[in-house]
Amino acid sequence: MDGEIPLAQPPPEEPPRVLLWRNPLRRRTDLVQAWIAVGLFLTVLAGAPAAMFLVGDTAYRHYKETARHQAATRHHLPATLIHDAPRHPEPGSDEAKRALYPATVRFTDLQGHARTAKTDVEPALIAGSTVRVWATADGKITDPPLTTEQVRNHTMGCAVLATMAVPLLGAAAYGYATRRLERRNLAQWDAAWPATAQRWTTYP
Repeated sequence: MDGEIPLAQPPPEEPPRVLLWRNPLRRRTDLVQAWIAVGLFLTVLAGAPAAMFLVGDTAYRHYKETARHQAATRHHLPATLIHDAPRHPEPGSDEAKRALYPATVRFTDLQGHARTAKTDVEPALIAGSTVRVWATADGKITDPPLTTEQVRNHTMGCAVLATMAVPLLGAAAYGYATRRLERRNLAQWDAAWPATAQRWTTYP
């Protein structure tokens, strides 16, 4: 009769989940792609810490030796300012305290030769002022030797870059393998299509 309430029906059952290795529609290349993903994932997990340690240790030894060599071959020498250094437009400001300007100085190298070169000095220094410069054994102005903090920062930078490179290389390898497998699938599909097309396009 009209208005009758229908009997309650059980909820529809969810279709069973089919795992990749039990899926009857999976291709051999699908399984290969899955194993490649697992292998690369494990390789990245193991390779990232190893790369960080190995590259960091190598970088530390390199920069430590570089700092030692620089300390042995670079010398801190007094130099005399030949001309007045430029003045900062805002004397006394925080920027003025950090600013440096190129100026010509004269100094004597370790062999006793008079040298003239340019170096960065504080603003507003007058001619005749004494500054200290770092120079090589042949009398060329150079940067000071690497400090312990700079060695540590360079080492950490190399270690971080190496750690980041491992997952990037893993992703690139997975992308390359995926493209090769897709091309293989398309080639197999093209080869099988002529036989399959006959059954699809044949009418009784």
